[in-house]
Amino acid sequence: MSTFLEALIDGLGRGSAYALIGLGFVIIYKSSRVISFAQPGFMFAGVVLVTYLVQVSWLGFWGALLLGAVLMAILGLAIERSIIRPMVGRPVFAIAIITIGLDLIIRTVASAAVGLNVRTVGDPWGLATWEVGNVTIAQRHVAAIVAAALLVVMLFAFFRFTRAGLAMRAVAEDQEAALAQGVSVGGVFALSWALAGGLAAVGGTFAAAGQPISNTFWTIALYALPVIILGGLDSLLGAVVAGMIVGVAQSLAAVYPDTISWLGNNPSAIVPWLVMLFILIVRPYGLFGTREVERV
Repeated sequence: MSTFLEALIDGLGRGSAYALIGLGFVIIYKSSRVISFAQPGFMFAGVVLVTYLVQVSWLGFWGALLLGAVLMAILGLAIERSIIRPMVGRPVFAIAIITIGLDLIIRTVASAAVGLNVRTVGDPWGLATWEVGNVTIAQRHVAAIVAAALLVVMLFAFFRFTRAGLAMRAVAEDQEAALAQGVSVGGVFALSWALAGGLAAVGGTFAAAGQPISNTFWTIALYALPVIILGGLDSLLGAVVAGMIVGVAQSLAAVYPDTISWLGNNPSAIVPWLVMLFILIVRPYGLFGTREVERV
């Protein structure tokens, strides 16, 4: 039982990071109907940036994380204004391909910054644990869960109670109607990219807690893809719930590999995609995705 509980907490910690990264995908998609494949690059660049900022003594971990998220939000805003904005009105497929190119460029630059030395985000927990009975709880997982919960609550409050949030909701519902009501659709697009950049940096930093950063760290962001598809491309709640499901499924697969040995030597890498596949067979639009109705 203790092994199961430890795997559950580990999965929720992983899932919290996946959820934050997945929220960036969803926010951009809801506002512009474009799937931004630049999120892995944003996440990786944000983590590498935090590894440098944390070396500034007066910033500390939390200051480095906050500043890193702000700088990645500015990068997202700059990319939207300079590269994505001129593509408005062009085929969505073309914009998606551009985001793949952006991801490769950002990751290449970030990889060069990693260098040969071992880099860490300097989190205050590292591998520290708490002992609760027979259960060992990693402090970094608890920190990730709490941070994700706070950010999700703040994000939902932002969308519900602020003018900018209401504008983003209006654009997500109907861009033309929102434009007719005086909403700056271009401003909403820019804000969505800024939020996506900041969330990717925060999610990546908590995913990196307690481990060294290598040039392959960006692959963690790929698990956000089954998260957003499982939860529904246009559902913020779906991204959060699916992130937890994927994280827990991964952890359980790692702890009990013998039960799914037919998946090979590393079943935890495959399980998220299998969970996504099984759910989509039953619910093609994801757990919370909006069902599209076409009238002929």
